[in-house]
Amino acid sequence: MIPSAATAPRSGAGRFTDLALLLLLATLWGGSYSFIKVGVETIPPVTLIAARTLLAGTILLGVLRWRGLRLPRDVGTWWLFLIQACLNSVVPFTLIAWAERSVEAGLATILSSTSPIFVVILGLLAGTGERLLSALKLAGIASGLAGTLLIVGTEAMAGFGADLAAQLALVAASLCYGGAALFGRHFKGLDPIMPAAGSLICGAALLIPLSLAVDRPWTLTPSAASIQALLALSVFSTALAFVIYFRLIARLGSVATTSVAYLRVPTGVLIGMVVLGESLAPTAWAGLVLIVGGVLAMTRPARKRPAAA
Repeated sequence: MIPSAATAPRSGAGRFTDLALLLLLATLWGGSYSFIKVGVETIPPVTLIAARTLLAGTILLGVLRWRGLRLPRDVGTWWLFLIQACLNSVVPFTLIAWAERSVEAGLATILSSTSPIFVVILGLLAGTGERLLSALKLAGIASGLAGTLLIVGTEAMAGFGADLAAQLALVAASLCYGGAALFGRHFKGLDPIMPAAGSLICGAALLIPLSLAVDRPWTLTPSAASIQALLALSVFSTALAFVIYFRLIARLGSVATTSVAYLRVPTGVLIGMVVLGESLAPTAWAGLVLIVGGVLAMTRPARKRPAAA
């Protein structure tokens, strides 16, 4: 039996690499909200996400061919790809794109950062996976959520309930991401690019017919900005991000990997500071400390129990 990567010992260099990849993933996914916001201005949500999954899946298929790899051909694995596609792209991507037409970015960030909580709840309900979390990891989850509130600003919660349907859609997307993180453990032993490519291809196969029927994309006239946002969303925030995501699921486990939901907040804020010259309030700095501490706690390797004498 192959030991779980979440509990397998990792060297100091390996842990640094995992944390660096987690930060990169947070940056790639943090930027996706801005890309989606620009994209849905002239491209309907279903068509935007259909194009996103198709382009990203095609890119990864090209990488697979370049590396001399082939996707599995057995029906069982493709059923797993299909389920993962629904949990990790088709449903949450579409819900977020639809919700971002009306929900403010700050509140959307808070509602989208609840994935680690859903991982714990779903893991307990399913009775599988990381059932017995240490007090340190539970404290990390709470610390990350508190830090998110401080960075975004508690005033963002003032809009809570104003557009309940869109806000519930964001919570449902986080629930899907939590389920996807747990389900992603089915792909241990596969090269990370395999489930990334397979799930995106399945997602495109589901969304393209829906796009053709609902949006009639041949009648659309998307702006140059929306097209550029779609390309960035597909290449960086989907194709590259999914490969990193499945690697981290195998190495860190589901709870630790979903800590990226918290890291998206400070990375987005820091990008704003560097690119737009924005400044942070004192509470935001405190929130950044809480998030970093929470992520470190959630990604800390489990201690080995001493062998019985």
